[in-house]
Amino acid sequence: MRTTMSIGAISPSSASQPPTRATPPVQVTSSVTPAGPASASTSSSPNTNFSGSDSVTNLTPEALALVAQLKTRDTEVRQHEQAHLATAGGLATSGATYTYQRGPNGVDYAIGGEVQIDTSPGRTPEETIERARTIQAAALAPADPSGADRAVAAQAAQLELQARAELATQQVEQAAAQLNRQGSAAGTAAKVQRTYETPPLVPPKLDIYA
Repeated sequence: MRTTMSIGAISPSSASQPPTRATPPVQVTSSVTPAGPASASTSSSPNTNFSGSDSVTNLTPEALALVAQLKTRDTEVRQHEQAHLATAGGLATSGATYTYQRGPNGVDYAIGGEVQIDTSPGRTPEETIERARTIQAAALAPADPSGADRAVAAQAAQLELQARAELATQQVEQAAAQLNRQGSAAGTAAKVQRTYETPPLVPPKLDIYA
């Protein structure tokens, strides 16, 4: 059975607070609609037109500062999620999904996001080790891994340790089986040799008649 986990950056708890570089746990499950000049949403078709100059006309200095902070946060979040995707490769089960916050200029900015990654073990210990390493690398790929990212990396490290222990057990069992086969073959050869070297209990008798 395939299992997945989320890695990414969580949105700030309030739009009235400036976005920060800290990125605690990733799971973003609800929209935030705080009081103030901006609101958060998870719109699938965000308005991300940054180029219009009319949207910033007549904004207060505070609103302009918030727009600048949202732009910075948007860039950080997108870079964060793309780092996950680029490293996860085939283990990523989805593209990046974002939580958006509409600024006072009417533009939607990404303030949080996540990427789903397959954390299932492989079919063999060797495959599990390889997958666990990829999961760890993907979780820690961003320059500022979130708390959830580090938790996923820690679980992947534990998965790798378990796979290595299983692999070591298999190798010991295979070595023991090989020794048993070699010992059995050597015992059979020695028995045959002893059979030919042992003199008969009754000396052979040859009768000659004239």
